Amino acid sequence: MAGAASQIEMPVGIIVRKTPGVTRWARWNWRAVAALPGAGPANWQELRREGEAVEYHAATLPLTLWVDETEAYMVNLSDGQPSLYLVLRDELVGDHPLNVVLVTASPFEGQDYADTGEEIVEKIPMSEGLIAWVRDFALQHHKDEIFVKRRRDKKRTDLVEDGRGDGRIRQDSDVYRAPRRLLQ
Repeated sequence: MAGAASQIEMPVGIIVRKTPGVTRWARWNWRAVAALPGAGPANWQELRREGEAVEYHAATLPLTLWVDETEAYMVNLSDGQPSLYLVLRDELVGDHPLNVVLVTASPFEGQDYADTGEEIVEKIPMSEGLIAWVRDFALQHHKDEIFVKRRRDKKRTDLVEDGRGDGRIRQDSDVYRAPRRLLQ
């Protein structure tokens, strides 16, 4: 890790499990179950089959840690179970209805994707090695921001006379008066 680097990256393999659905409307249930740090490239490679349940190495994505996001990583690490957030899109591509889009360690970024409602966001528990890697990066680059209370301006706003219109135009009455009908 270089001291001046604003980011670091690690390839992470995503394991997705397919199980039979419990309703007639959902034939299959897809769920992200694990992450493999340092995994090689994969495209829905079958890993294990137990009856109708199948686990796939769905994809390998870069997990990027950014210096500007260390506060989010600290929040994630302080959680009872630090997790990665996987963003999936519901798209039919061949036999696999999910497109693996992004993996992040930032709960704030995961929440941003969940708020749109267009993507599926899954939490994957981090392994001990990933926790240590994220923690080391966050501790090295995190700087607490000192809270500075904003001070009120000393400008006097009570001296403005509202309702008088443009001060350059001379008039004696209220600008919001009812219009008068012209008599002819």
